[in-house]
Amino acid sequence: MSRLEGLNVLKAELKNDVDHLLSRVERAQRDIDYFESAKESSDTCVEIDEDLVEQQLMEEEELKKKVKLMLNASCNFMLAGIRSLKVVKKAGDTDGSWLKDPGKNYQKIYFLTGTKNKIVSEFANIRVFTESGKTQSARRVALPFPWQGTGHAVYNGFLFYHRHGSLNELIKFDIQNRNATDRMLLSGVGETPAYGLHPSTKIDLAVDELGLWAIYTESDTNGKLVITKINPENMTEEHTWDTPCKSQNAEAAFMMCGALYVSYNSPEGGTSRIECIYDTLQTISPHEVPQLHFPKRQTSHSMVHYNPREKQLFAWDNGSQVIYKFLTKQKS
Repeated sequence: MSRLEGLNVLKAELKNDVDHLLSRVERAQRDIDYFESAKESSDTCVEIDEDLVEQQLMEEEELKKKVKLMLNASCNFMLAGIRSLKVVKKAGDTDGSWLKDPGKNYQKIYFLTGTKNKIVSEFANIRVFTESGKTQSARRVALPFPWQGTGHAVYNGFLFYHRHGSLNELIKFDIQNRNATDRMLLSGVGETPAYGLHPSTKIDLAVDELGLWAIYTESDTNGKLVITKINPENMTEEHTWDTPCKSQNAEAAFMMCGALYVSYNSPEGGTSRIECIYDTLQTISPHEVPQLHFPKRQTSHSMVHYNPREKQLFAWDNGSQVIYKFLTKQKS
């Protein structure tokens, strides 16, 4: 069976799941209508039944969200190994972020050096970025507010970043028109950094096949990472998941096909490794979660971001801009 035929079969199966869910919700709604009409004759019984139906509807709604995410996904794979690295350039501060928009036909490279700054360097493509000097051939883009940390994201022509000096304010910046078009306050963000080894990053924004995500910790999660799906159009929260992944000794993380991958290291530096994976779609079995090592013996990542269009990892390793290629396997 070809890949296209396989995707069509999967889409048909998921459509059947959605239709089945909708029919169950309709039946539950009819039950509620019936209970409402019978309320005068048996208030106590109706209240109990309504509680049961309300619980059922909540479960149905969560299941619908899960299936909706699956329908929107164009992938069913997971990371199986990190194969090779390429040092593209060594420039800027020890910590920083470099990004490429995963949207269609975007070729530009965005260079954000440091953990607090408001000047973005834009390069026409990766070749120009590689061959240029420190500022040569770069277009300087001034932001209205400085950024915090290294957890920025570029998506469909917009830069999303955590505003410096704020606990939880995210800015949506139109790169072409050079103005902030929207902002939001991400609920639940605590004072604890997202990654213990890089305390400047409180909120890490990531992009994968499903869209825009925020990775952070909350004050009541005992140092465990939390991920929130964000609607980039209107800057609203869609859904939040608590994960078992600890922020202690974490250096960076990224999203791939709806799954969180967290990279850990030692405070003294060493071999980076992915030790915690959390799949929001619950399609990765806990028994098949491998420990994945990065190929370089001595690393210190201040950011690792996945580019879903190019299927590569962009990383900032102790002042070097690096690309990792990787192996994948099908989710179970």
